[in-house]
Amino acid sequence: MSGFYTKFSSSQFFVRVEKPKASMTKPIEFDTARLRLRQWCVADRAPFATLNTDSRVMEFFPARLDRTASDAMAIRMQSLIEQRGWGFWAVEIKQRREFIGFVGLHTPAPELPFAPCVEIGWRLAYPYWGNGFATEAAEATLRVGFELLELPEIVSFTFVGNHRSRAVMTRLQMQETAETFEHPHVPEDSGLRTRCLYQLSRDDWLASADSEHQPRPT
Repeated sequence: MSGFYTKFSSSQFFVRVEKPKASMTKPIEFDTARLRLRQWCVADRAPFATLNTDSRVMEFFPARLDRTASDAMAIRMQSLIEQRGWGFWAVEIKQRREFIGFVGLHTPAPELPFAPCVEIGWRLAYPYWGNGFATEAAEATLRVGFELLELPEIVSFTFVGNHRSRAVMTRLQMQETAETFEHPHVPEDSGLRTRCLYQLSRDDWLASADSEHQPRPT
C-alpha cells in the first residue's frame, strides 16, 4: 500500500497520509505516545454502542443511543473520513489495539451562530477516563488541523455544566468566549441546550507551540 509519513518536528507522533487512488481520499491516521487515531472499522461498532448506552458518558447529551443509532453514527463518521481524509477518528490504545472511543475534527451544523467552522470533539468510554487520553489525542488532533490541514481556527463547545470537557479545552489552551448559545438540535425541555464556546486560532496555536520549544534560561 503506497503512502508516506510526515513527522512534525515538535511532536512525538507520525501522520500517515496515503496517496489518493483515483477520486478516493485516503484517511489521515496518526499515533501519539500511547494512542492511535485511525479510520473506523466494523469491529469498533460493538464497543462504541456500549459507551453510547453508558449514562456517565452520555450525561450531557439529550438521550443515550440504541444500537441502530450508534451504528449509524459510526458509519457516518467513517464515511466522512472516506470523503475528505479527516473527521472524528476511532481511537485505540496502541499496545493492546483496544478501541476506547473517538477524538477528532468535524464540521458542525450550519445553524450554529458561529458557523461555518471546524470543531474538535471527543467521546471516550468511561473505563478510560482519568488517564489523560482525551487531552493526548486532542493535542495531536490540533496539530493535524493546524499544521497539515492549515485550518485558520478550531472551536469546541459543550454544555455549560460539563466541567470535565471544559477542563480538557482549557488544557488545550483554547480560549472561552464571553457568550453562550442555545444549541438548535437539542430539545428545549432537556435542560441541556445552553452551550459554551471555546476557540483557538492557528496563529495563537503556532505562537504557543513556538514558545514551548524556546530554550529555557539557566
